[in-house]
Amino acid sequence: MQTQLSAELLSTEQGQEADHILRRCVHCGFCNATCPTYQLQNNELDGPRGRIYLIKQLLEGQADGEIAREHLDRCLTCRNCETTCPSGVEYNRLLDIGRERVESLVKRPLHERLLRWLLLQSVPFPKRFAVGASMARKVRPLLPKVLRKAVPPRVAAVGQWPAAQHTRRVLLLDGCVQSVAAPEINLATARVLDRLGISAIRIPNGGCCGALNQHLSSAESAAVFMRRNIDAWWPYLEADSPDRVEAVVSTASACGLQVKDYAHYLRFDKDYAEKAVTISEQVKDVSELLATEPVARVISVAGSQARIAFHAPCTLQHGQRLTGVVEGIMAQCQFELTTVKDSHLCCGAAGTYSIFQPVLAEQLQANKLMVLQAGSPVVIASANIGCLLHLRQDATTPVKHWIELLADCLVPK
Repeated sequence: MQTQLSAELLSTEQGQEADHILRRCVHCGFCNATCPTYQLQNNELDGPRGRIYLIKQLLEGQADGEIAREHLDRCLTCRNCETTCPSGVEYNRLLDIGRERVESLVKRPLHERLLRWLLLQSVPFPKRFAVGASMARKVRPLLPKVLRKAVPPRVAAVGQWPAAQHTRRVLLLDGCVQSVAAPEINLATARVLDRLGISAIRIPNGGCCGALNQHLSSAESAAVFMRRNIDAWWPYLEADSPDRVEAVVSTASACGLQVKDYAHYLRFDKDYAEKAVTISEQVKDVSELLATEPVARVISVAGSQARIAFHAPCTLQHGQRLTGVVEGIMAQCQFELTTVKDSHLCCGAAGTYSIFQPVLAEQLQANKLMVLQAGSPVVIASANIGCLLHLRQDATTPVKHWIELLADCLVPK
């Protein structure tokens, strides 16, 4: 694709990156064939190719800012297009640049700005989010439908965390939403790892991975979270540290993907660039860790022979490119996996997407639940807290994290 970016923009790292990505696009349109929003809207501007043109026009000073914002907002950031693209276009990087440019050019309506501010001031902070969720549950009937559906249910007390007694140790990320809405996921992970001779270490001064801020075009505040996490995790990664761990493990695929991208987001930060590279290399989705462990040995066959529908989050299959890893582990443990049609398509959760784009999110959710429940599973399993909570809203089948299913079937000690 030919570009005509200004010399001033091309003198910046962001401008050079955008120009490089734009020039890789050959207009083939293969991306539209797998884009969830293009399939729903049948509008060129609601597919990756159209959005790439809009971003090009934005950067060249030719686009209508409000039209561009409307169609960029509708993007799920699912990265399905990147999996499909034969030219290796890094659409997600370009989308970040385009969204930042839109935010600088066009002022959002007051109600949108207030809602975005509220989310940024609450969701990434577990204590604030817990208080907010508790208050929201009390006034749920008074909330707008989109917020009413997003309120997480009350969480029962979880069991005792296994003692850190093994030589092998990993750092297990608590997360923000997950630590409040589903703390049982990490407890289940710690139990499974404990049975495999690995201690899961938690640290109190870690925090949100920064994904929410990044996706809402608040790059500076996202970087603050990234730096804080690096400072908190670094003592566990230094070669001579007595507390050294072998990996940083995430049970939320969206968070894991964000941390794997730290090296990119902080590449120009002279104080954190090198550490960010190390962090990105050390982080693993829990499925990556368990794929190399003898998990089947600690799972009871009698307990695991159940019919499961696995929903592969976009951040797992298109972002981290870990397609089939969870399914392989589940199959080894003799779970029966149903066939899920169009498993590459997004469920509509996509962080805060279901709040800002409720109509599209509900359509995607309905489509996903239809194919997940078509095989009459006893449970739907996922690998990301956002997808899990989104699917639970209207599923008639229980929805859990897949690691919980393993923990439920552990051979008694």
